[in-house]
Amino acid sequence: MHTAAAQPGAEEPYDLLGIGVGPFNLSLAALADGIPGLTAAFYDQEPAFHWHPGLLIDGAALQVPFLADLVTLADPASRWSFLNWLKTRERLYPFYFAERFHVHRAEYDAYCRWVADSLPSTHFGQQVDSVRWNPARDRFEIDHTRLDARGEAEALGRTYARHLVLGIGSAPYVPDPIRPLAETPTVPVVHSAHYLDQRDRLLAADHITVIGSGQSGAEVFLDLLRARPVGRERLTWLARTPAFAPMEYSKLGLEHFTPDYTRYFHGLPEAVRDRLVPQQWQLHKGIDTATITAIHDELYRRSLGGGWPDAVLTPGVTVRTAGRIGTQSIELHLEHADQGTRTRLITSAVVLATGYRDRPLDRLLGPLDPYIKHDGSGRPKIDARHRLELDRCVTGRVYVQNAERHSHGVGAPDLGLAAWRSAVVLNDLTGLLTGEEHYPLPARTAFTTFGLDGAAASDVPTRTAALRRG
Repeated sequence: MHTAAAQPGAEEPYDLLGIGVGPFNLSLAALADGIPGLTAAFYDQEPAFHWHPGLLIDGAALQVPFLADLVTLADPASRWSFLNWLKTRERLYPFYFAERFHVHRAEYDAYCRWVADSLPSTHFGQQVDSVRWNPARDRFEIDHTRLDARGEAEALGRTYARHLVLGIGSAPYVPDPIRPLAETPTVPVVHSAHYLDQRDRLLAADHITVIGSGQSGAEVFLDLLRARPVGRERLTWLARTPAFAPMEYSKLGLEHFTPDYTRYFHGLPEAVRDRLVPQQWQLHKGIDTATITAIHDELYRRSLGGGWPDAVLTPGVTVRTAGRIGTQSIELHLEHADQGTRTRLITSAVVLATGYRDRPLDRLLGPLDPYIKHDGSGRPKIDARHRLELDRCVTGRVYVQNAERHSHGVGAPDLGLAAWRSAVVLNDLTGLLTGEEHYPLPARTAFTTFGLDGAAASDVPTRTAALRRG
């Protein structure tokens, strides 16, 4: 049985309405599809699903194994698994012989689009404008606008839901010193999220600077390097981090992306959590070893004829200010963290591989703000089951996806925890609606025991009922 198909604007409330259809809410929609009787709808303002289209660089691979698809780690038998997608495309045997544990990004994007296009509960071209609690109806009211293919408003609607799940994702982050240039269309300063759209324009520039030391910055730098003539690369790569460092990918290190660590992190004091996240940058901001190796191999190949490639790679650097020189050049004022020295760099184009920031919830949830509890830093409090902590007068539940790094740790944006978190949300919901949990989850997921509180990981309650008792 499948989740009841939801038509936007229905008067009868849905059990669950999702706002945003990125990988995380798509995982939830796919797993919800297997729960009999559950009514769910998922709205997204985009005309169709696309996952980081500007970074689907030829050959770029996902940083998580194919088992970290939308459903497998919660329901390996789901019809929405990556392996089943391969089967529908008659590609199981090629994949089997390819022996690829990490699939191409473009392949993952195509898989997700197949799921998004096939599910009856996903609705694109639906822009959610506001959300409020209606105490008389004991449900949420969601106002939304249907958009046409050009993104223009076509019709207004209102939908009711007993519970919500927010998966509005993150937005490209542009540092303040360079924001005015990035917001000027005629200036070749682009975020890596739009890299492929601007690639030809960038390659035509005399000198290109890449800012950012994570995986995206490395992939962009490598792609530009491969496309430039030997000896005339004219590339600079700058990073704030103290090194172009590899991502932590040891077996025990990866256990920071398990539900066990997520539960441990959530139980820590707020001040400790805030101290830990910046220290763990190599868990999620490093570069995979294959990409680092490919960059070094390419640089080395270009030195075989003697001399060095015209490429500068400098970590530990901050961009203090930025401006234009005439109409053709960009001036970056730089400061080195360890040396304390300052200089300026003249470049023709800039790619900002500066990451993403969570989209603020207040635009959508403004009317709900009086009911939302906040922590000492003014951020929404989120409980162990990924629910906003609300005033008791709001009986509906609001779940969040990938907006809880401050409360659940570095695993919040990791695709490998998508299916688990979706199962936790659905178990909490079905436990409320039917008294039973739909997806059995293991009690322990890591060999590491995170903490000295006397409880082994297997003793930590994971089922909704146990969490409710605790």
